[in-house]
Amino acid sequence: MKVLTNIFLVASLAIGIIFMSIYQPEYFYGLEYDVRVINGFKNNSSLPLVIWCSSNNDDLGGRALQEGDDFSWSLKTNFWGTTHFLCTMKWDAMRRKFDAFKVPRDLQRCSLFRKCSWSVREDGFYFSNDEVNWKKDFSWL
Repeated sequence: MKVLTNIFLVASLAIGIIFMSIYQPEYFYGLEYDVRVINGFKNNSSLPLVIWCSSNNDDLGGRALQEGDDFSWSLKTNFWGTTHFLCTMKWDAMRRKFDAFKVPRDLQRCSLFRKCSWSVREDGFYFSNDEVNWKKDFSWL
Protein backbone atom coordinates (compact mmCIF):
# COMPACT_ATOMS: atom_id res chain seq x y z
CA MET A 1 0.00 0.00 0.00
CA LYS A 2 2.81 2.38 0.89
CA VAL A 3 4.59 1.66 -2.42
CA LEU A 4 1.41 2.38 -4.40
CA THR A 5 0.97 5.68 -2.57
CA ASN A 6 4.55 6.70 -3.39
CA ILE A 7 4.14 5.74 -7.05
CA PHE A 8 0.89 7.71 -7.22
CA LEU A 9 2.52 10.79 -5.67
CA VAL A 10 5.50 10.69 -8.03
CA ALA A 11 3.26 10.17 -11.08
CA SER A 12 0.97 13.02 -10.01
CA LEU A 13 3.93 15.34 -9.54
CA ALA A 14 5.35 14.41 -12.95
CA ILE A 15 2.01 14.99 -14.67
CA GLY A 16 1.64 18.33 -12.88
CA ILE A 17 5.09 19.47 -13.99
CA ILE A 18 4.44 18.44 -17.59
CA PHE A 19 1.06 20.18 -17.59
CA MET A 20 2.47 23.42 -16.17
CA SER A 21 5.46 23.43 -18.55
CA ILE A 22 3.10 23.14 -21.53
CA TYR A 23 0.34 25.52 -20.44
CA GLN A 24 2.25 27.95 -18.21
CA PRO A 25 5.87 27.86 -19.40
CA GLU A 26 6.78 31.15 -17.73
CA TYR A 27 6.90 29.30 -14.39
CA PHE A 28 9.70 27.12 -15.75
CA TYR A 29 11.47 29.36 -18.23
CA GLY A 30 11.03 32.66 -16.40
CA LEU A 31 9.05 35.81 -16.82
CA GLU A 32 10.18 38.19 -19.55
CA TYR A 33 10.95 41.82 -18.69
CA ASP A 34 11.99 44.80 -20.78
CA VAL A 35 14.64 47.09 -19.29
CA ARG A 36 15.41 50.52 -20.71
CA VAL A 37 18.00 53.07 -19.59
CA ILE A 38 17.56 56.57 -21.02
CA ASN A 39 20.04 59.44 -21.08
CA GLY A 40 17.83 62.07 -19.47
CA PHE A 41 20.53 64.73 -19.22
CA LYS A 42 19.81 68.20 -20.61
CA ASN A 43 22.38 70.14 -22.63
CA ASN A 44 25.10 67.49 -22.57
CA SER A 45 25.42 66.98 -26.31
CA SER A 46 29.21 67.21 -26.21
CA LEU A 47 29.67 64.60 -23.46
CA PRO A 48 27.89 61.23 -23.76
CA LEU A 49 26.61 59.14 -20.87
CA VAL A 50 28.62 55.90 -20.96
CA ILE A 51 26.83 52.73 -19.84
CA TRP A 52 28.03 49.14 -19.44
CA CYS A 53 25.63 46.41 -18.29
CA SER A 54 26.06 42.74 -17.44
CA SER A 55 24.66 39.86 -15.44
CA ASN A 56 26.29 36.67 -14.24
CA ASN A 57 25.39 35.06 -17.58
CA ASP A 58 25.36 37.93 -20.07
CA ASP A 59 27.65 40.84 -20.86
CA LEU A 60 25.54 43.34 -22.78
CA GLY A 61 28.54 45.50 -23.53
CA GLY A 62 28.94 49.23 -23.42
CA ARG A 63 27.29 52.15 -25.15
CA ALA A 64 27.84 55.89 -25.34
CA LEU A 65 24.42 57.54 -25.10
CA GLN A 66 23.86 61.07 -26.35
CA GLU A 67 21.07 63.19 -24.90
CA GLY A 68 17.75 61.33 -25.30
CA ASP A 69 19.35 58.05 -26.48
CA ASP A 70 18.55 54.79 -24.74
CA PHE A 71 19.91 51.32 -24.17
CA SER A 72 17.27 48.57 -24.02
CA TRP A 73 17.20 44.82 -23.57
CA SER A 74 14.85 41.99 -22.68
CA LEU A 75 15.55 39.35 -20.08
CA LYS A 76 13.95 36.29 -18.59
CA THR A 77 14.08 35.62 -14.89
CA ASN A 78 15.76 32.39 -13.90
CA PHE A 79 14.19 29.52 -11.97
CA TRP A 80 16.05 30.43 -8.78
CA GLY A 81 14.86 34.05 -8.68
CA THR A 82 18.39 35.46 -8.75
CA THR A 83 18.35 37.33 -12.07
CA HIS A 84 20.38 40.49 -11.64
CA PHE A 85 21.66 43.05 -14.16
CA LEU A 86 24.23 45.54 -12.94
CA CYS A 87 25.11 48.66 -14.92
CA THR A 88 28.04 51.03 -14.56
CA MET A 89 27.33 54.61 -15.58
CA LYS A 90 29.93 57.27 -16.27
CA TRP A 91 29.42 60.92 -17.09
CA ASP A 92 32.28 63.38 -16.90
CA ALA A 93 33.96 62.73 -13.50
CA MET A 94 30.89 60.98 -12.05
CA ARG A 95 30.70 57.20 -11.95
CA ARG A 96 28.04 54.97 -10.39
CA LYS A 97 27.06 51.31 -10.42
CA PHE A 98 23.39 50.47 -10.04
CA ASP A 99 21.06 47.49 -10.25
CA ALA A 100 19.13 47.94 -13.48
CA PHE A 101 17.14 44.79 -12.67
CA LYS A 102 17.09 42.66 -9.54
CA VAL A 103 14.40 40.04 -8.95
CA PRO A 104 13.50 40.67 -5.29
CA ARG A 105 13.09 44.40 -5.92
CA ASP A 106 11.65 44.51 -9.43
CA LEU A 107 9.20 41.62 -9.85
CA GLN A 108 6.31 43.66 -8.47
CA ARG A 109 7.35 47.23 -9.13
CA CYS A 110 7.85 46.69 -12.86
CA SER A 111 4.06 46.29 -13.12
CA LEU A 112 1.84 44.01 -15.12
CA PHE A 113 3.57 45.09 -18.33
CA ARG A 114 6.95 43.90 -17.00
CA LYS A 115 8.66 47.14 -18.00
CA CYS A 116 11.51 48.64 -15.97
CA SER A 117 12.70 52.03 -17.20
CA TRP A 118 15.45 54.27 -15.88
CA SER A 119 16.09 57.91 -16.71
CA VAL A 120 19.61 58.96 -15.75
CA ARG A 121 19.76 62.70 -15.06
CA GLU A 122 22.16 65.25 -13.65
CA ASP A 123 20.70 64.87 -10.14
CA GLY A 124 20.22 61.10 -10.07
CA PHE A 125 18.53 57.95 -11.30
CA TYR A 126 14.76 57.88 -11.82
CA PHE A 127 12.60 54.76 -12.13
CA SER A 128 9.31 54.25 -13.97
CA ASN A 129 7.22 51.26 -14.99
CA ASP A 130 5.16 53.28 -17.49
CA GLU A 131 7.61 56.01 -18.66
CA VAL A 132 5.07 58.66 -17.59
CA ASN A 133 5.47 58.74 -13.82
CA TRP A 134 9.12 58.96 -12.75
CA LYS A 135 10.37 58.59 -9.18
CA LYS A 136 13.89 59.39 -8.08
CA ASP A 137 15.49 56.23 -6.71
CA PHE A 138 18.95 57.53 -5.81
CA SER A 139 21.58 60.17 -6.50
CA TRP A 140 24.93 59.94 -8.21
CA LEU A 141 26.82 60.11 -4.92
